[in-house]
Order: sequence, then structure tokens, then C-alpha cells
Amino acid sequence: MNSADLGRRVGVPSTALFTDQYELTMVQAALKAGTAERHSVFEAFTRRLPEGRRYGVVAGIGRVLDAVENFHFDDEMLTFLREQDVVDGPTLDWLADYRFSGDIWGYPEGEVYFPGSPILRVEGSFAECVLLETVILSILNHDSAIAAAASRMSAAAGGRGLIEMGARRTHELSAVASARAAYIGGFDTTSDLAAGFRYNIPTVGTSAHAFTLLHDTERDAFRAQVDSLGRGTTLLVDTYDVAEAVRTAVEVAGTELGAVRIDSGDLLLVAHRVRQQLDELGATGTKIVVTSDLDEYAIASLAAAPVDAYGVGTQLVTGSGQPTCSMVYKLVARAGSADPAEPLHAVAKKSLSSKSSVGGRKWAARRLDESGVAEAEVIGTGPVPAELAERQLLVELVRGGEVIAREPLDAARERHMAARAGLPMSAMQLSRGEPVIPTEYI
Repeated sequence: MNSADLGRRVGVPSTALFTDQYELTMVQAALKAGTAERHSVFEAFTRRLPEGRRYGVVAGIGRVLDAVENFHFDDEMLTFLREQDVVDGPTLDWLADYRFSGDIWGYPEGEVYFPGSPILRVEGSFAECVLLETVILSILNHDSAIAAAASRMSAAAGGRGLIEMGARRTHELSAVASARAAYIGGFDTTSDLAAGFRYNIPTVGTSAHAFTLLHDTERDAFRAQVDSLGRGTTLLVDTYDVAEAVRTAVEVAGTELGAVRIDSGDLLLVAHRVRQQLDELGATGTKIVVTSDLDEYAIASLAAAPVDAYGVGTQLVTGSGQPTCSMVYKLVARAGSADPAEPLHAVAKKSLSSKSSVGGRKWAARRLDESGVAEAEVIGTGPVPAELAERQLLVELVRGGEVIAREPLDAARERHMAARAGLPMSAMQLSRGEPVIPTEYI
């Protein structure tokens, strides 16, 4: 990945308090015990995919890099921690000088992942790495869930346009992150101007039913919109009678009308009727956009309909029933001192089988079959087999505390399209199933 970041990184506040209190109390206890500076390796991964999902999508890496870069404690934060008696004086002194100085490797944004994939590897002292746990998981769990839903919708759409329009269905800041993740997953545009401003995602939008209801007649509303936005605009045609609205729309805008939007009713039936009517009126180039609580299943059911684009809101920004990826951030290896040259000892939780993990600093590679299609996610802690050396997945993101791998959002989007295309065809099925390829540990 290159170092160019085409997004607007403006007004980014400190992320240091986007954390759980126990991250700080662990640091305090480790400082007192003399173990805080032990060289450590943490990994973010998921033990399983959300139920029924066949692959995951890595999203949020760019936002993680911003969060790590902006993770520092200012005077006001330190005063708050002191007044609330969260940590003691020596720990506050340590936090005052905190800047992450370690290394981060991870799956590049847009890549697919599977159970056990070491999506992010954070290496440095125990104290500086453990502080990042909550903010990293907050970003990756949210963004990857949205991107996975977007990817399924993109596959179901089969190349037809996709508009992200869920800003009013979630928290205002989550809406921006959701639009970014949806773009990575295959959506083309967003209605959210903050997302367009920050991440250079193309934005779209014309009018709602309120605009039609404002005017004395539907014709007056259409005329006002066309006079303002031009004949290429999209007119909303289901406020009253759809057939009458389509006829009026073509009369007002002419056969150069850009599109009509349908937001209610039996979309399959209505879309066929509208397409036939538009063609009969000579508006053969006018497109049809449908909205109304769509998800990947509804989009797939409209595959035979003459629809040109889908607008998706609620189901997208809530992960289409899977709002988190259940990623965890675990210590997998540590040394006995701060010396990075000292041998690492693999460590892992073993008390409960459902929450057990595999210790050791890991690499990951994707093995392909003779046709170049993925057949296994291979994870190991020892030497990388020669045949997998060119198929390794982790890339260097942060070196010595410096971000070295920012990239344009379009690069992550293109990477996802390529990664998804490299999976077995069954990955595109919407029916519930196991991960499309197995995870193998060697």
C-alpha cells in the first residue's frame, strides 16, 4: 500500500478515552509490578464468523490508523482521570507521555477474512499495546460488520447501482463510518454529506415525499425540481398514484428524465409496470431506482425486475442482522523484558474451550487451487512454507509508531472486489452455510 491518504483527516480529536477503564488499571498494576514494558504481541481476530456468513470483510483499517495516531492524553483528560481516581499519580505521569511507538501489521483493508485470521497484529510494550484494545475493536467490529453486509448486497445486486442511505437510522458518527465501510463493500454512492466530505465518496440525493406534499400538485413539485436540478434528476413517483406520477414526470421532464424512484408497494410488480409505461412514453433511457427497507435478500428477489439501482438504509447500517463481528484482541506472545530481541513465549487463554485461542505471533496466507481459487486460509507461527511465501496476507501498517500505509479508499474497494472474486462461487450464496474455505493451522 502507498502512503497517500486522499481522505480529509480534519478535526480529529484524541481517541485516548475511547477505551474501557480496565485498560488503564492494568497499566497501573503492570507499572507497579515492573512488567508493563515487557515486549508483547497482541492480535485481533474472530473465533467464528457471524451465523450463516461465509466470509468476512476487513474494514476500518484506515480509521484504526487514525485512532492510533491520535491516541494521547491531554491535560483535560488527565485531570478527569485524577479527579475520578481512575489511576494513581505515577500512572498519570506515564499516560501524559504516551504515544504508541510499536509496530502494527494487518490484513489490508478490503481483504476477506475467516475464523482465526490474524486481522491485526500489534507489537510493542505490554502497556502501550493494551491501551489500544478497546478503540481498535470498536472500529473493526463495527466497520467490518457493515462492509460484510454491503458485500453481500453488492453480490446480490449483480452490478446494478447501490446507494447507501442509512444516516437517519443510526448515530450520526456511525453513519459516516458506515458509509465508508459500505463503499469498501461495493456500494457506489452515499446520501451522507459528512461521509462524502471526509472520505471523498460520491454523494447523491434529490427529494423526499415532503417536497411533493409541499406543493399544490404533484406536477408543480416535479416542475420545481426539474427547473432547479435539470431533466437528469430523479423524481419520486409513489406519493399518490404511481402510474399518474410517471405520466406527469415524463410530461414535465421529457424523455430525457434521468430516473424515477419507487419507495413502497410490491417493488417487483411496480417496477415492471413502471418500466413498461416509461418505454411506452418514449423514456427508454429513464432509470428506475427502488428503496424501502431493502436487504440482500430483497435485492436478490428483484434480480428479474427492471431495476437500475437500489437505495439501502436500515439493514445496511445495522449489518443486516449481524451488527458486530465478535472480534477479540488477545495477548498471544510476550518476552520477559523490554528487549525486542529476547525470545517470545507463546501465551493463550485455555480455560474455556469456546473462548480458547492459539498462542504465538502468527503469519497468514491463502492457498489457491490449480484454477487460482482460494481453498484454505493457512495460519502458522513457524517458518512460512516456500509455496505460500508469495501468498502472505499481512502487510506492514505502522513501524516504530509511524503510520506508513495510508491509501485512497478506492484502493480498499478495488481490493475487496478482487478478493471476493477469488473465493469459490458458493461464497456468493445467501443461504446459511459454513465459511467458504477452511482455516488450517500449521
